[in-house]
Amino acid sequence: MMTGAVAGDKHGGPRMDTRFEKLLDQLQRGRIDRRTFMVRAVALGVTGSAVFSALSRVGLAEAQGEKATDIGNPDIPHITTTDKGTIKLYSSWPYTGIMKAIGADAVEATKLALSDYGNAAGGFALEYVSLDDGIAANNGGWDAGAESANANKALADPDAMVYLGTYNSGAAKISIPIMNEAGMAQISFANTYPGLSKKIEGLTEEGEPDVYYPSGKRNYMRVCPADDIQGVAQANWAYNEQGRKKAYILDDKSLYGHGVAAVFNNRFIELGGEVLGFEGYDKELDNYETLMASIADKGPDIVVIGATVENNPSKVLQDMRSIMGDEVLFLAPDGCNNTTFVEGAADAAEGAWITFAGYTPDKLMEQGGPGGDYVTRVMERLEYDSPNDIDAYAVYAYETAVVVIQTIDKIGVKDRAQMLDTMFATEGFVSLLGGTWSFTESGDTDSAIIGLAKVIDGKITFQNVIQ
Repeated sequence: MMTGAVAGDKHGGPRMDTRFEKLLDQLQRGRIDRRTFMVRAVALGVTGSAVFSALSRVGLAEAQGEKATDIGNPDIPHITTTDKGTIKLYSSWPYTGIMKAIGADAVEATKLALSDYGNAAGGFALEYVSLDDGIAANNGGWDAGAESANANKALADPDAMVYLGTYNSGAAKISIPIMNEAGMAQISFANTYPGLSKKIEGLTEEGEPDVYYPSGKRNYMRVCPADDIQGVAQANWAYNEQGRKKAYILDDKSLYGHGVAAVFNNRFIELGGEVLGFEGYDKELDNYETLMASIADKGPDIVVIGATVENNPSKVLQDMRSIMGDEVLFLAPDGCNNTTFVEGAADAAEGAWITFAGYTPDKLMEQGGPGGDYVTRVMERLEYDSPNDIDAYAVYAYETAVVVIQTIDKIGVKDRAQMLDTMFATEGFVSLLGGTWSFTESGDTDSAIIGLAKVIDGKITFQNVIQ
């Protein structure tokens, strides 16, 4: 990765000028924190790549004596021998087309975790097979046929013990029942639609979640908080902290997009807010100016969208800004918490608010410890200049892989039933985000961290935790 020249270094070499050296010294001595260091370094004219290269060299994670591999359950010994044979881990999510950066980051995070543990566990060699459930016709977005084929491919392999997936909640509706009937564990790093695992009055569909579990036994887990937590936090922030009283809500008509938007709608009304309209938009359109003009006539002070990046939310935001300007807030959920969304919206993205079920990479870098170590090394592997370039959900892909690795270490056998039962019993898992989490009886994490970020200078920048 090119680190870039530091201001004052006319030769473009590795030498740092005196002011930057002083900043580094202050950081190492604990006189300034990491965020202050980054802000001051940028003010000096230091390139982003040089700043984060320097942070890597001084060892942010070492300041706390922790590495990414310090997460999980410290009481489970890691076994690196491979005399028992091979276990395969199959994953399924989109990583081509518009989903390339998002899915590829998760694949790389999974590979990093496996590499960190020596590609072995419980006496078995671990092999990773990444499957793409996206298709070109959807510009890389997920497809039901592709997801079904991926699930059945994993089931047909006797060496496969777990299914890592999916990214999209709609895709999970396809594969969970397939895996459930076969008794294979499925674990997601990114699904947030509540109905996959729990029933919520006025939100989930009839028959959910039981319809996804024909065997009567749960086999699905997720390591990220669901949208019944995110949508409520969004509404609380908009109404209580921003004083927004009139909302217009849009969704991309997907299971996820409508779900998180509906949670916001219900909570906003409960708080006393007025919802001027709540409708699905056509993701295939190339112009939303007519829609935005009609919304503007109703006088909202906030426009809220429930959508994932492949369903055209960038264009929705562009046309909203062209009609309403900056005085109306724009709030999006974690399906838009990625560089692809920001780059697609271009200048219109500036000032947009985006939530995320956890901490974004820049926050993890600031915190240091295992999360900071993870971010530093993923940046190097992917040759990114800034932690903001990493897809935020990739952190959960790393944690998901560790859950699987430690489960194999614990059981030491190639058995799908034991794999499922032991994974489901995961508790006290030390997280990259700090703190611990456990799986509940529904297969959900008991973590409830919802982060709020804002697009500043073209980067998704962490602001604070909301609830």
